[in-house]
Amino acid sequence: MKQKKEVLVKLFLSTLYLSAFTFGGGYVIVTLMKKKFVDEYHWIEEDEMLDLTAIAQSSPGAIAVNGAIVVGYKLAGLPGVLVSIVATVIPPFVIIALISVFYNAFRNNWLISQMLEGMQAGVGAVIASVVYDMAAGIVEGRNPASLCIMAGAFAACFFEINVICIILVCGLIGIVRTFLSKGGEKR
Repeated sequence: MKQKKEVLVKLFLSTLYLSAFTFGGGYVIVTLMKKKFVDEYHWIEEDEMLDLTAIAQSSPGAIAVNGAIVVGYKLAGLPGVLVSIVATVIPPFVIIALISVFYNAFRNNWLISQMLEGMQAGVGAVIASVVYDMAAGIVEGRNPASLCIMAGAFAACFFEINVICIILVCGLIGIVRTFLSKGGEKR
C-alpha cells in the first residue's frame, strides 16, 4: 500500500511538472513522458510507451491528457488515471486563468508575441525529435510489412487523405494481421 502511494505521489509530481513546463502541445509532452517514465524511472518499456502513445493519439481529446491517462492506468489503475488527469490539467487551467485576467495587457505586447513566435521554432524541433525517436523504434527489429504500413501512412499524409481514414485503415490492417498470425499459430 505504501509503495502504491509513493508511485501515485511520484506520478502526480511528474505529470504536474511535465504539464507545467511543456509548451507546444501533446507531441512535446509525449517525448518528455518517455524520458521521465521510460528512461529515468524505468516504469514502462520503450515499446510499451510507443503503444501507449498510439492509443493516446487515436483517442479523442488532448494527447497530453490521453497520454497521462494511459500511463496512469498502466502504473496504478484507476487511482493513477485520476491522479495523472488532475496533475496534467492543473497547469494549463491556471495559466489560461491568469492570461484571461491579463488578456488586454498580453494582446498588444510586442515582446510577448515575439517570445511566443520564438517558442514555435523550439516546438518544431522537439516534434521533429519525437517523430525521429518513434520512427527509429518502429524501424529497429520490425518486419517489412510494418515498415510498409508506416511508409504508406506517411505518404498518405502528403496526398491530403483525412487522418481519420489513415488511422482506420492502419487499425484494420493491424486487426487483419493479428488474426492471420493467430490463425497460423493454431495450426
